[in-house]
Amino acid sequence: MPGNLSTSWRIVLLAATAITSTQAWWKPTPDTSYQIQLKDTLNLSYNVDAYDIDMYDTPNETIAELQQRGIKVICYFSAGTYEDWRTDKNRYTSSIIGKSLPEWAGESWVDIRSSTLRTIVSDRMKLAKVKGCDGVDPDNVDGAFNDNGFNLTEDDQLDFNKFLATTAHNLNLTVGLKNDLNQIDDLVSYFDFAVNEQCVHYNECNMLLPFIDQDKAVFGIEYSGNKTTVCATANALNFDTLFMTLGLQGERYSCREMAGDADSGSTSESAGSEAGTSKDTSAGPIMATSSCGIVGLAVFVICWQNSFLHF
Repeated sequence: MPGNLSTSWRIVLLAATAITSTQAWWKPTPDTSYQIQLKDTLNLSYNVDAYDIDMYDTPNETIAELQQRGIKVICYFSAGTYEDWRTDKNRYTSSIIGKSLPEWAGESWVDIRSSTLRTIVSDRMKLAKVKGCDGVDPDNVDGAFNDNGFNLTEDDQLDFNKFLATTAHNLNLTVGLKNDLNQIDDLVSYFDFAVNEQCVHYNECNMLLPFIDQDKAVFGIEYSGNKTTVCATANALNFDTLFMTLGLQGERYSCREMAGDADSGSTSESAGSEAGTSKDTSAGPIMATSSCGIVGLAVFVICWQNSFLHF
């Protein structure tokens, strides 16, 4: 879809579809450990298998650095909502923007049936591929079960979510299912892992077990509750669950590491009290801002300054 390419962009790119590997995409198993941070200065010190980070705000160099340390990178973006601060916001026509999300300023549901939206989302996944991401975490994929403004049906949501999974896999990207508990039985075979918020709090964790049964990771996030009680539940189900702040700024308390501390006679009840152990002691915090770099697939060079390519 044509758009106004910012003059601050300079890009040399062979089509993202041409850089897909013949190898299968990464498939995280239940023992995979992770960290998620979507805001503020990225803390790269955690000794985990995967990082879930904001696709737009994270420089290519940061992604490459994590991968050089053996860490997989999952790139977050919103698939089911419009965000009025994103650099591709002008691609969203008023006809596909629905009701706002009252809890999140500047964010609105979108018409997931729209071919325009699907082109935007497909291009976002191509950008993830260009940036070198190992996978994607498309958020807000349960709009049909919310007051969205379009009278979306469960079948609409199911079709859109299958589209997300198929599009990611066509680019050799692993893809996670965010929440959408009501459709897990229909979608578990399409998605490679699950990301869930507050399943212990809402007593919904058993609905995620089909992922574990298929040897797929469940990455849990809890924002409240007694850590000992919540973590006992999550650990028993073999989820990798973190206590975090609602903004996902990076402070975290790992249930699995809590269990390890308990075995060694040491526990903590403070969210964010966990001090990550870096795989590379020279690594430090990196600002989540745009930059210019060369991504290691050696078939494209991309330079940008706070802008987004309109495919």
